[in-house]
Amino acid sequence: MQRYFLEVMYKGAQYSGFQVQENAPTVQAAMEKAFGVLQRQAVTLTGSSRTDTGVHARQNFFHFDFEAPLHPQFLYKMNAILPRDIVLKNVFCVQAGAHCRFDATSRSYRYYIYRDKNPFFEDRAYFFPYAIDVEKMQEAAAAVMEYTDFTSFSKRNTQAKTFICNIIESEWRQEADLLVYYIKSNRFLRGMVRGITGTMLQVGRGKLSVDDFRGVIEAKDCREADFAVPGHGLFLEEVAYPSTLLMEPI
Repeated sequence: MQRYFLEVMYKGAQYSGFQVQENAPTVQAAMEKAFGVLQRQAVTLTGSSRTDTGVHARQNFFHFDFEAPLHPQFLYKMNAILPRDIVLKNVFCVQAGAHCRFDATSRSYRYYIYRDKNPFFEDRAYFFPYAIDVEKMQEAAAAVMEYTDFTSFSKRNTQAKTFICNIIESEWRQEADLLVYYIKSNRFLRGMVRGITGTMLQVGRGKLSVDDFRGVIEAKDCREADFAVPGHGLFLEEVAYPSTLLMEPI
């Protein structure tokens, strides 16, 4: 029995998230369906990072075990079967115990905001045409690095056993016409990046001070945070693994 990692990228607009759900289209369901068509055998995929409804990914991973040989043109054929908004980028043979979720060393996200009307950004960034103090938001982003308990930025219906996350980077960046929040951590909670981003935007608009923002984190109460920013502005950018886990793709 061989274990494989699948590296995927997708536009999440048409999907109710990453993980299989009843009566809703998801990235995992589309991948499993394409695999069954190609290999004529069902497979259950395990996902690395569970993105929410509408959220995009430039890189995400699945793993699965399979005894039979993969189709000799597996990558090409899978992409021919998959919808246009999901792409299989690479396939890796890995050791039997490798786990795409638990072996990840870090994950990084970007949240994109545009402030002048632009039809080319409307489904991949959040239109926020308000005056904001980016310097104050940068202070709030730096404050995120001071904490490890992010209970306030986790939605209630979660299976998380701990709310501790080790933040590696947190900052606002200007990228051409887009204002981008970049955050990197060993792990993330459900809704965490959107909660942090939405609450920082309240700082930018002067509705919260930076000290108030710290107070939201310290309250450890999700009712204090603002999760209102939409999913379509959020991208999972990278899932990182130890260098020895993913060797050359097949």
